[in-house]
Amino acid sequence: MKRILIDVIVVLAYGLWSLSSTAIAQQPLVIKPLAEKKITELPAGPLFWRIENFNTLAQAQAAAGPSALVAESAGKVWLFTLGLAGASSAGGTKVAEFGPIPRVVAPQYLLRINEASGPPGSITPVHTHPGSEAFFVLAGEQSIRSPHGTMRVKVGQPEAGHGADMPMQVSSSGSTDLHSLVMFVVDATKPFSSPATFP
Repeated sequence: MKRILIDVIVVLAYGLWSLSSTAIAQQPLVIKPLAEKKITELPAGPLFWRIENFNTLAQAQAAAGPSALVAESAGKVWLFTLGLAGASSAGGTKVAEFGPIPRVVAPQYLLRINEASGPPGSITPVHTHPGSEAFFVLAGEQSIRSPHGTMRVKVGQPEAGHGADMPMQVSSSGSTDLHSLVMFVVDATKPFSSPATFP
């Protein structure tokens, strides 16, 4: 009888652990828009995202050009500029520059910066965007699954994502909580995000 009771306890404990693991794995990634603007024309030439830090919000706003966005995150002031490689903004400290970013052709463009956060295992539904997405991880690790495989983005390692309408699923794949900044240039005349399935 004692042995049966032990077996039942082990089975129940395993069942509870499985349920809690499934619940953790299905927790949604938290997405928070930080800044956005619409523009009618993209900069000429190959597109790169430049990320810079500033001491104050006012300094970053003064340095922002027509294809730049200012945001605050992780206790810092950030300037994100879409344009040619090799440039810099007066008063800023360059953090990263990467590309080329896949272009999209549209009558109007939306530039947006999102913040993504969540514990290990948190995930988004499969979706698409009508343009390109790029990633800069501040903490944890971010994975982007697509029909081409899975891209893993580690802290301080910026990555340009895929072009328009690529099905993707984003997750927090590290051993610690994810905190990342996500840059978009999309067709402003279409829905920003649409549900999708993998082929």
